[in-house]
Amino acid sequence: MLRVALTGGLASGKSFVGKTLEHLGCCLVQADLLGHQVLEPGGEAYSQVVEEFGPLILDNENRIDRRALAKIVFSKPDRLAVLNALVHPHVRARTEQVLADFAARHPRGIAVVEAAIHVETGGYRNFDKLILAWCSREQQIARAMHRDHATREEVEARLSRQMSLEEKRKHAHYVIDTSGSKEDTVRQTEEVYRELRSIEQ
Repeated sequence: MLRVALTGGLASGKSFVGKTLEHLGCCLVQADLLGHQVLEPGGEAYSQVVEEFGPLILDNENRIDRRALAKIVFSKPDRLAVLNALVHPHVRARTEQVLADFAARHPRGIAVVEAAIHVETGGYRNFDKLILAWCSREQQIARAMHRDHATREEVEARLSRQMSLEEKRKHAHYVIDTSGSKEDTVRQTEEVYRELRSIEQ
């Protein structure tokens, strides 16, 4: 099985690329989705995170309010590091289980793990290939403002805490430019998929 890491930045189009690869036949694992699951009541990280950050992060149904949690951690790198240390091991364990199950069924298949911080954590080194979904910073800002109904200042603050796409580009085997039409992004993604299929596994 070919293990492929897919990354990008805020509103850079990585989820669209991931869904396109899934449509083409890849197994898609979305780390963000797994992160949400381990924070659900009964999830592997739920009790640890509530104990660490307190009951104020809970909503009326005792679910973790991720917006409330984000307000606590994203302006405090030390607190974000604590949260990541509680959540990421469980996400990695779930990811490896999904990959193992897929490999058993499709030993010559392609598994794609979509995560924003493959490069920052060094996790991309555990994969055969790294794909970057790339667009300009201005496009990231415009898309995020529209998608999240956020102000420019809020989006720029989020971007300032992320590694730039230009820096991530240095590590990528494939760069998919998402700045054009969706059709153009699909065309590029199909080209990358064909190249991945041609790799001896």
